[in-house]
Amino acid sequence: MNSFHPPLRPTPPTSHPAVAPRTITPLDVRAVSVTTALAYPLNADETTAHVRVALQEDEAFNDVSTIATVVSTRHVRSAIVARRGGVIAGIPLAVEAFRLLDANITIRIDAEDGTHVAPGTTVLALTGHARGMLSAERTALNYLQRLSGIATLTSRFVDAIKGTRAQILDTRKTTPGWRALEKYAVRAGGGSNHRLDLRSGVLIKDNHLAAVNGDIAMAVTRARQIAMPGTPIQVECDTLAQVDAAVAAGADWVLLDNMSLEQLREAVSRCEGRVVTEASGGVTLDSVRAIAQTGVDRISVGALTHSAPALDLGLDFDGL
Repeated sequence: MNSFHPPLRPTPPTSHPAVAPRTITPLDVRAVSVTTALAYPLNADETTAHVRVALQEDEAFNDVSTIATVVSTRHVRSAIVARRGGVIAGIPLAVEAFRLLDANITIRIDAEDGTHVAPGTTVLALTGHARGMLSAERTALNYLQRLSGIATLTSRFVDAIKGTRAQILDTRKTTPGWRALEKYAVRAGGGSNHRLDLRSGVLIKDNHLAAVNGDIAMAVTRARQIAMPGTPIQVECDTLAQVDAAVAAGADWVLLDNMSLEQLREAVSRCEGRVVTEASGGVTLDSVRAIAQTGVDRISVGALTHSAPALDLGLDFDGL
C-alpha cells in the first residue's frame, strides 16, 4: 500500500500578514527583498537581467518620443493605480524596471505581491525623473498586469473551492521564459504549483502509455528506475480500470483526465489513503466547486497561466 503524498513546492502561506507601506530607494534596497513569503523565484541579478532584456526589447533606453518632449531634469510624482479589483503580483520586476531607467527614483510600495486590491487602490507611488518613468512605464505595467492577472484568476478558483479539501494547481502551460514567474503569480493568488519542469516530476500520459502498449506497470517501473529517488510518479488515467492499474503498479499520484463527477467520486473511493488524486481537463469557474466536492485532492487548471486576462492597472502622473 502506497501512502506517499508528494509535496507541492513551494507551499504558499495560508494568509498574508498586513505589511506597512514602505519606501524603497533601489540603489540601497533591491526589489527582490519584498516577497520572501511567496518564494519569489529570481535573485537580484536574475531580476535585473530579466528586466533589462524586456527594456531593451522595448528600446526603452532610446525612447525618442520622451527624449523629444520631456526636459531631462523634469521631476514628477506618479502612481500605479488599480483600475479593477484583483490580486497583485510582479512588484519586484516593476520596481526594477523603473530603477534601471532612474537609479535615484524613490518608490513606495502600497500593495505587495499577494495583496487583494480594490479599484482605485494605489499599488506603487513613485518620485523621480519624468523621462525614466515614461520610458519604463510599459515594461513595468506588462510585468504587473500579466502576473497580477494570473494571481487574480487563481484567487477566484481558490475562493470557489473554499471549504473543500482540494487544492488548485497550475500546469506547464506557461509563456516560454516566464514559467518561474507565472508559477510564482499562481502562488500569489493562493494556488499551488504542479511540477516545475520535465525533470522534477514524472507524469505518464496517454502517449507515453501508447509507447509501451498501454502497460501501466511497465511504465511506472521504468520511471522509478530512471527518476531521481523521491520523485513522484503520476499516471494519467482516462478510465477507472487505468486507475486500478496505476494504484496496483505503485504510482504515487493519479491524474483523472476529463472524468465525469460520478467517475471522480468512484476514483476517489478506490484511491483513498493510497495515492493522491488530481482532477484535470476543461475545469472552469462554473464547474470547479462540483469537482472539488467529489473529494479529489488536487485540481489542475491550465487556464491559470495560458488564459488569464491581464489585470487593468495604469500609471497616473501628478502633473507632467
